[in-house]
Amino acid sequence: MSVSAIGPRAAVTRDNWSVIAGYALLAAANQLLWLTFTPVTTPSAHHYGVSVSDIGWLSEIFPLLYVVLAVPAASMLDRWFRPSLLAGAALTATGGLLRIADDTFAWALIGQLLVAVAQPLILNAVTGLASSYLTPASRPVGIALGSAGIFLGMLCSLALGSALGGSRLHALLIVNAVYALIAAVALGLVLTLAGEPQISGDVTGLFGLKTVWREPLIRRLAGVAFIGFGFFVALTTWLQALLKPAHIAASTAGWVLVTTVLTGVVGSAVLPPPIIRARAGVRLFRIAGATTCAACILFAVWKSVAAIGIAAGITGFLLLACLPVILELAERRAGSAGTSATALIWLAGNAGGIVIAIVIQVVVHHPLVAFLVMAAIAACAIRVAPPETLVGGAGNVGGVGEVGELGGQSAP
Repeated sequence: MSVSAIGPRAAVTRDNWSVIAGYALLAAANQLLWLTFTPVTTPSAHHYGVSVSDIGWLSEIFPLLYVVLAVPAASMLDRWFRPSLLAGAALTATGGLLRIADDTFAWALIGQLLVAVAQPLILNAVTGLASSYLTPASRPVGIALGSAGIFLGMLCSLALGSALGGSRLHALLIVNAVYALIAAVALGLVLTLAGEPQISGDVTGLFGLKTVWREPLIRRLAGVAFIGFGFFVALTTWLQALLKPAHIAASTAGWVLVTTVLTGVVGSAVLPPPIIRARAGVRLFRIAGATTCAACILFAVWKSVAAIGIAAGITGFLLLACLPVILELAERRAGSAGTSATALIWLAGNAGGIVIAIVIQVVVHHPLVAFLVMAAIAACAIRVAPPETLVGGAGNVGGVGEVGELGGQSAP
């Protein structure tokens, strides 16, 4: 099948916001379970009687498994969208429950593995869900709200970990498991009431990824996701360690991270729809890259907690707002290969998280060098961002006509 043979998704005549709300709840649950142990790493190691490195694997297996499972997850969603998404919900809830089946590291690891397997089934569904249950004009808002749910889960993990602390780890796991179960049941109910999604899956799996990769715009968007999401993972992973030599307490650095994610949740929910309507996605990518670069330079030379907090908040607001815009542009460009395009974006982002976090780990004991390296990485987003002319061919805003879909023209 050629690129030009890919057709548009089926038209949707009315919005079903309950499905988007249910998805946001589930996406938040999945992320909440992913990052449960991140803010309580040392207490968790003492609780289970293992090393801090062992606890690190409870979170690190997620991007690693995502890279492995991105292709089969995209194929499953393209062929059996609703059953695959429900399977992701069931795995998330089951994983949360298994973590409290026995108060041991082994059961925590088993539960995390199930949640990690579910993650690509859930994250890859965000654009397909918007296309299946929302009218074209509402899809940017739906993608933004679904993405905000993802980041809200990250925020809740930091907040709950700080509130309950490592001394009440089992109580924390129970709260997480109850929420995951409620979210999974809620999504199952709204999907059952909504009926079968209006989605076509004629381009799937590895072929689907190869197909969308031939599109120059989608390649550029994947590059932006690699840098942006990778930078965010590196920042949240190493900020506390990088600020420690400046005698900034771990708790203070933790609140800086909470501020970063909180502003990111707000940005991902409110900024993408007007940016998409104004066709200002490229400008957002470049502004986010330049702002993040400047913030890293500030982190390197000015150790004021107030200045770091403000800069981190602005960075989070802009950086996390980029993801829904990237996903919407890729989905609209890809047409019926939208799930494969989404999988490619998330695959690039997770790969970036692995690569950039490892790069920063090498220089983590030299904060000045680490922050300057991060500044250089952020600046690369300005160069990688697609040109305005390429984005201009990605279809009409709101999907009206969708002249730029893969079904409407072949890739250069």
